[in-house]
Amino acid sequence: MPKTRTAPASRVRFAAVGDLHATRDSAGHLRGFFAEATEKADALLLCGDLTDYGTAEEAHVLADELSTVKVPIVAVLGNHDYESGMPEKVCEILTRAGVRVLDGEVCEIEGVGIAGAKGFAGGFGRGSLGAWGEPAIKLFVKEAQNEAMKLEAALAKLRMPRKIALLHYSPIAGTIAGEPPEIFPFLGSSRLEEPLLRYPVDAVFHGHAHRGTPEARTINGVPVFNVARPLLQRTRPGQAPFRLFELPRQAGDAADQPLMHAAA
Repeated sequence: MPKTRTAPASRVRFAAVGDLHATRDSAGHLRGFFAEATEKADALLLCGDLTDYGTAEEAHVLADELSTVKVPIVAVLGNHDYESGMPEKVCEILTRAGVRVLDGEVCEIEGVGIAGAKGFAGGFGRGSLGAWGEPAIKLFVKEAQNEAMKLEAALAKLRMPRKIALLHYSPIAGTIAGEPPEIFPFLGSSRLEEPLLRYPVDAVFHGHAHRGTPEARTINGVPVFNVARPLLQRTRPGQAPFRLFELPRQAGDAADQPLMHAAA
């Protein structure tokens, strides 16, 4: 059955959410949520921690729940999806279910370019961990640098006027405000913001910080949305826990600026 459009044909609407943390007990509990997202959006964006322990069983449950979605699905993995040491298997199962999982790659949905990477931890600004001292510290920082390079390489490939960045870890401190300050360095890295300054996008979506802040901006004013499902459930009671974001399908449409809307 064709999807009922809830936005003008001149616009493309994205439903974004992260931190689904699917378990074996999630079977039958996510379909209604996904069906509502399908009704209200032209594409579904999943910002990591798709599973709780990164097992094949959990990935199969999520894939089955996603079978109700009739729009394109784009995702990145999160740290929970690595817990069991089989992120490739999780990715394979979801890919077979029609999910486009990005890890430094790009895709296009109705003229809007999407660059995706998991990201990593490391801290923000002057509090960023430096690659100095023990080899373990240098490896940690190298991982953060590698993830930032993945994001930058993906962004550099996008040539269309409308672009979105999809992450799990936050690129700015603004959207993790509300979490205990002691764990800020483990929730994201300003190294992820640097590519966004060189290759600006219309919006950035991430998860991971369940007790963070729903929205903030990069240094150059790009809106960053924390769409961790637990955060959306807590801050918007009575509303579906996903963020709707609307963009013109083509540059030069009547509205020059992207429109941000909460799910009704």
